[in-house]
Amino acid sequence: MTVASEKGTGTGGSIWNGGKSSYPGVPYSILNFNDRYDCQSNDMNIHDYGNTDEVRNCRLECLTDLKQGTEPVQNKIVDYLNHMIAIGVAGFRIDAAKHMWPNNLLAIYQRLECLNTSYFQDSLKPYIFQEVIDMGGEPISALDYTSIGHVTNFIFGVKLAEVFRRQNPARHLLNWGESWNMPQSDKVVVFIDNHDNQRGHGAGGQDFSGTVLTHQEPKRYKMASAFMLAHPYGFARVMTHAFPFNTIDSDDGPPHNDDMSTRDLEWDPNDFSCNNGWVCEHRWRQIYNMVAFRNVVSGSYINNWWHHNDYQIAFSRGNKGFIAINADTVDLEGNFKTGLPQGIYCDVISGSYDGRECTGKEVHVNEYGFANFIISSNSDDPMMAIHIGAKIGSDRKVTT
Repeated sequence: MTVASEKGTGTGGSIWNGGKSSYPGVPYSILNFNDRYDCQSNDMNIHDYGNTDEVRNCRLECLTDLKQGTEPVQNKIVDYLNHMIAIGVAGFRIDAAKHMWPNNLLAIYQRLECLNTSYFQDSLKPYIFQEVIDMGGEPISALDYTSIGHVTNFIFGVKLAEVFRRQNPARHLLNWGESWNMPQSDKVVVFIDNHDNQRGHGAGGQDFSGTVLTHQEPKRYKMASAFMLAHPYGFARVMTHAFPFNTIDSDDGPPHNDDMSTRDLEWDPNDFSCNNGWVCEHRWRQIYNMVAFRNVVSGSYINNWWHHNDYQIAFSRGNKGFIAINADTVDLEGNFKTGLPQGIYCDVISGSYDGRECTGKEVHVNEYGFANFIISSNSDDPMMAIHIGAKIGSDRKVTT
């Protein structure tokens, strides 16, 4: 709920006292929180991540810890989540799920209503994904939670950062996914960075030496994002944090005016990129066009895998899309089997298909499905991607 040693007034006007575990606005009292019977550590805080009971029954960073297995606590949580569903919410991210017992979470999930039919189809349940930081080496595993909902895959971004920093050969991505000791594809949410570890908080972001890739390394970040969105593993999440940070104070807030009010988010109407101090990675053409790529190739598998040296790779997604990435220090040039039908395609990295022509590079696929690709290692965007939704003459019914 709050820091156990503090007290104050909530945003809704109700008072609270963490030291007394008193939250009358809910209401929650000391009876609704784990006590010394549940948590055996001296100060009620987590110290030993090798002790499952301590991780799940004690306080995370001095925060009062709800007794989630009890009916009164579950009732309040269920009532709140169902209220959110009623007003149109489609799903939930469960923060710090590894600090909760899976059976308690399941008891809550099973009582959630179907989504509001004013906005969604009948009989749809909310989408749930759970933050479970599992880098291996601890008794609590992401696999403990995959039977009740999707889980976050923090290993994903760390390993791709190693590849695109040329610390681990990209050719090894041939068996990317479960073979890298990650959960099965249909159980995970994957990302290059997230709101925590991009700022040095949480798994893969313990310091600013550069464990995970962020917008501060745009060339590598775009390559890793393109690979994530082109590859079928996992449920991909694109970073939309939208404002920069620095290595001095990772808690920096958004761009602000002299009176400390937040600056308006502005963007260029030509390329939709942000300005006025904002970053907006999700508006980068190289990323949002790859979201469309992923939508177009959905349901297809990897074919025509190719690699050269350690850091040049290419593959197709069935007969729907093809991508080539050059993370090497030398240029990539070759005639590749794309698996796509004959025609002229727009490279969605350098530009888009506007319904008539390409605003960037054109790629000519011959009658046998082959096309020539040239990618400079010095390019800010050392990759090319084509798909059937960006083929000249297509009806361009592609959404991001």
